[in-house]
Amino acid sequence: MTNPPEASAGSRAPSSRASRMPVVFVGHGSPMHAIEDNRFSRGFATLRELVPKPEAIVAISAHWFVNGTYLTAQPNPRTIHDFGGFPQALYEIDYPAPGNGALARRIRALLGEERAALSTDWGLDHGTWCVLRRMFPEADVPVIQLSIDRRLEPARHFELARSLGELRDEGVLLLGSGNVVHNLRDAFRRMQTGDTDTPEWARSFDATVRDAVLQHDHAALVSLWPGYETARLAHPTPDHFLPLLYAQAATTDADPVRFPMEAFDLGSVSMRNIVWG
Repeated sequence: MTNPPEASAGSRAPSSRASRMPVVFVGHGSPMHAIEDNRFSRGFATLRELVPKPEAIVAISAHWFVNGTYLTAQPNPRTIHDFGGFPQALYEIDYPAPGNGALARRIRALLGEERAALSTDWGLDHGTWCVLRRMFPEADVPVIQLSIDRRLEPARHFELARSLGELRDEGVLLLGSGNVVHNLRDAFRRMQTGDTDTPEWARSFDATVRDAVLQHDHAALVSLWPGYETARLAHPTPDHFLPLLYAQAATTDADPVRFPMEAFDLGSVSMRNIVWG
């Protein structure tokens, strides 16, 4: 198995429980960022400098988009290679972070036991481990994934996630992993034709999200999909948009907002990263 890359000494923000943990949303993009040295993979690593080392991580990835709300509960979640047609090196990556069954049960109670269930069928998909192997390459922080119930409307996702905010006071890092703009058909077409220009609809949706986040305008953010004029172009399906709502829901109006990465990949895939707190 390929081990996570080593981190340089002194590259992590000091841990402190005197203040709340930040909340992070990451534009994870292509799985290739897990093995390539590029501005996006370096952007994932930079996030390590902006958050204290957490006691645990709760990841909401676009790639666990199913009929139900589930939490990984196994002591050693497997590394899932949920993609096809990539170099063998990607399939050899193992991110052996432990799980935390007790925390999974606590989160289930916060969400409502009638609304969430524990699962041992999933693990850590590439929306999670592609980012975390750069942020925390030692893989020594327990990680739990929370699924996204495809049957719920955006407002229900936001309401569900509000209860997760109190975990920030317990040293838990909440990590949403998707993309602010994610239209793979458009991106693949641009890759095939060599057209790397970012279309106006992608810039517009990305800027609208940026403004709503800066203004802590939860209602505006929740209403963007599918009602905004370019929403269906930016997100033909909502799986990569909804992790942003989970992250936003765990913040307060007092949280400062930073954008450590503002860029597009393949023309129209927004790689915007956001840190609250």
